[in-house]
Amino acid sequence: MTIEAVCRLSPRIEVLPILHGSGDVAQEVRETLIGRRFDCVAVPLPPSVEDTLEAAVEDLPRISLVVIPERDREEPTVNFVPVDPCQPVIMAIRVAMGERIARAYIDRDVAVFEPTPFTAPDPYALKRIPLATFAAALLPSLVPPTEATQRWHRIAWMAFRLHELELEFESILCLCHVTDWPWLREAYRERQPYREPDSSVERPTTYTVDPQSVYFVLGELPFTTELYERRRAGLRSDRHVTVDGIKELLLETRARWSANHHKEDQSIPNWVTPHLLQRYLQYVRNLALMEHRLTPDLYSLVLAAKQMAGDEFAITLLDTAKTYSFQADEQAMSSQPTVAAGIGKLEFPDGDVVQANNRLQGPSLHWRSLSLRPQPTRMKSRRWALQWNPFRQCSWPPEDNRIESFTRHVREQAKALLGADLARVEKFTTSVKDGIDLRESLRHWHTLPSHDRRTKDSVRREGSTYLSPVKPEIYVREIPPARGNVETVVFLFDTPADPAIYSWHATWYAEHEEESTLCFYASPFQDRMVGPGIGQSRYGGALFLFPPRPIPNIWDDPALRFAQTLEERLIAAAARHSREAHVVLVSPIPPRARWRQIVKAFHRRLVTIPLSRFSGQTIDRLRRFHVLNGHEIRSYATQFIRE
Repeated sequence: MTIEAVCRLSPRIEVLPILHGSGDVAQEVRETLIGRRFDCVAVPLPPSVEDTLEAAVEDLPRISLVVIPERDREEPTVNFVPVDPCQPVIMAIRVAMGERIARAYIDRDVAVFEPTPFTAPDPYALKRIPLATFAAALLPSLVPPTEATQRWHRIAWMAFRLHELELEFESILCLCHVTDWPWLREAYRERQPYREPDSSVERPTTYTVDPQSVYFVLGELPFTTELYERRRAGLRSDRHVTVDGIKELLLETRARWSANHHKEDQSIPNWVTPHLLQRYLQYVRNLALMEHRLTPDLYSLVLAAKQMAGDEFAITLLDTAKTYSFQADEQAMSSQPTVAAGIGKLEFPDGDVVQANNRLQGPSLHWRSLSLRPQPTRMKSRRWALQWNPFRQCSWPPEDNRIESFTRHVREQAKALLGADLARVEKFTTSVKDGIDLRESLRHWHTLPSHDRRTKDSVRREGSTYLSPVKPEIYVREIPPARGNVETVVFLFDTPADPAIYSWHATWYAEHEEESTLCFYASPFQDRMVGPGIGQSRYGGALFLFPPRPIPNIWDDPALRFAQTLEERLIAAAARHSREAHVVLVSPIPPRARWRQIVKAFHRRLVTIPLSRFSGQTIDRLRRFHVLNGHEIRSYATQFIRE
């Protein structure tokens, strides 16, 4: 007997085991209904919701709930049917309505609905195996219903209804949850006794779901559900939306994240590159496998985004994943009342919060903790800005340590460049010195006689004598120690710098011997308050002088009055206050002739390092720094500052 034969109850009835809340299973239901001819579709819902539910299905893609109040409860309780296009039962009703196939609601009406919790494997496996094979593989883990329970009576009633339907229809497709289909088959064949439906069932009511809480009633992510609907509207294939939807989600998240950055500052680099996204997807795959899943859940996606690209990108991904644009558009035109949903709860328009049971419950939802620091509201930022004491400000030590470490790294690279300028090349004799210079060796290769430019395998024989080739000369490189030291480092992050954006100019002196004297121009921190007494700014350019020593404020120094731009003043200050002969410049563009002239006027030499040598993510983190309104703010700053 084949697996497909097991799923057939009679020559007229075929059972299709399903899992609620799965887009992959919904696709299987749709393909089954379209691929073969059926006269009737039997769905595991009570007949009391038929008219209300089918009216709500016609309103798709707007998500709504068909809510049935329950009596005889200690606290207010309801059960509901989510009108979700990724629900297999809703998909069956939707296709049947479009194909003019009769629908039969065969579940038993109950005054109080008792859900059956079940944890199923990832239905993405249906991409490789048939649905019947998938359902048969779950048989050893299924728990039979206890006799005389609500589940027992519901299964017996559905078996009775199937006996009635086969008297009227020739070909019936019965949808049944995967936990019930073996016992439904048994009840059908044994003609188990049944109990009549409850007569005291409340009338259902349709509610529109609030767009902010639509995530809690959908089986798939709202973004993925919208992708299914858009492909349906465009008559495009949605076979691989489960995986392609994650890629679409990443691209949309990156576009929104980049747009937010451009609103703040046009010079922010887009360091979320395809290479980073590839590593992100590999990490997400590993997280999913650790949780014994084939596809990741929302928690895994956001956790990986936080660890790979930071809090801001993770929050943007979370907001994007929970976006279902059809809901906001349809809600404006809907006259139905709106209900807000949570995990196992519903909040009605009058403010009452009740317990809620989902009749088509997919994978169980539960809260998981993840520390994310969102941007404060504009009202909070404005209130914090008004409380700022203008006579007190200091930096945040973790950021100081980070940028000082990076500056030391830049100084080491500059010293290496200084040594490379003094390198000497000579013929190899007894030592390879600091390494073989291949460029110089190849440059002199052509000077050898033609009969000497041969390999060992091209030895030529003349008479009885072998002529061995003469080996070419090898040149080696010797790099002497660099003379002098590097004292000043200038970073130009945004060139040309807009004085309207970088209107805050300051000179900060070191708190201890391990810090540099810092001169910079940056965006005003009062415009971006992230916490009480905590403002966030962004460097446009910065000058680091180490070892630290007091210098006049470069922004008020009359000796630097000749500088016409912010960059010129910063470079002129570096050349004026440097005691060493070299000034290091890290810039996104090659140094201008005017900059070289300024440095030369102070008898200094410019050593340039391209800003592109360093990763965009590192530069973006270093550019953002925080200003605290006093040293005592450091005790709680970590609660508001995002890494």
